[in-house]
Amino acid sequence: MSDKFIDLYDCYIHSAEPRRVFLEKLVKAAGGVAAAAAILPWLEGTGAEAAMVSPGDKRIRAGDEKFPGATGEMTAYVARPASAKGRLPTVVVIHENRGLTPHIRDIARRVALEGFLAVAPDMISPVGGTPKDRDKARDMLYDINKNEIIMNLVATAEFAASHGRSNGKVGCVGFCWGGQRANLLAVNHPSLKAAVAYYGRQPKKGIDKINAALLLHYAGNDRGVNRGIPRFEKALKAAGKTFTIHKYAGTRHAFNNDGRPARYKKAAAALAWKRTIAHLKKYVR
Repeated sequence: MSDKFIDLYDCYIHSAEPRRVFLEKLVKAAGGVAAAAAILPWLEGTGAEAAMVSPGDKRIRAGDEKFPGATGEMTAYVARPASAKGRLPTVVVIHENRGLTPHIRDIARRVALEGFLAVAPDMISPVGGTPKDRDKARDMLYDINKNEIIMNLVATAEFAASHGRSNGKVGCVGFCWGGQRANLLAVNHPSLKAAVAYYGRQPKKGIDKINAALLLHYAGNDRGVNRGIPRFEKALKAAGKTFTIHKYAGTRHAFNNDGRPARYKKAAAALAWKRTIAHLKKYVR
């Protein structure tokens, strides 16, 4: 039954389905309003989950910064080790389809603690920035032209490279919606050194343009995303690209997100994170 509920939620968050329709389906599947109300926080989290690295952690320096995007002013959450003296290799952290959430800010702080300058852009900046309402964030993000998204991601990577704390070497890591954009940034930004995509859909063209070393994390049970793996792998091999693919048995889409109890898998998330940091340290330096 848990898979049934997760499938309902997946359909909802990866489409334009109204929340009202999703809730009606959930009530029907759960057998009543009370049961659905108990299941809902398990599916989507409460938004009050504890961060792995506190925003006030004295080991880092972090805050929002503004920079020019391709279609207007952008905002990014920028974090770095407090003890860093010189310039740092830099990682662009690309959020899920809920925008620049506390979870993604936490990911940026975790990246910073590994010795990087982390730049986590708010890709909803052109239309007002990430709202508190997660459903509204999804809708706002999907209203932005896809080409403009890529242009603003490239502008983010350029901002990251030119940042006063950056050594000019830039990689990226993205999750879900951001995982697909990590792949697309690799296609559209030849200077990118490395890209890590967590359960991201694969690009269908421009693969020959990729210079970044790719690390591709996939859930074991993620049919919609995983059906594109064989074609992508074949194209990467044919183009002679540097890439590694890992699939995590017993996991579902978004297994890294500790704010989503229904799908978070601690062991798989820890292993994927270890591999992610090793990959970034190898190729972004």
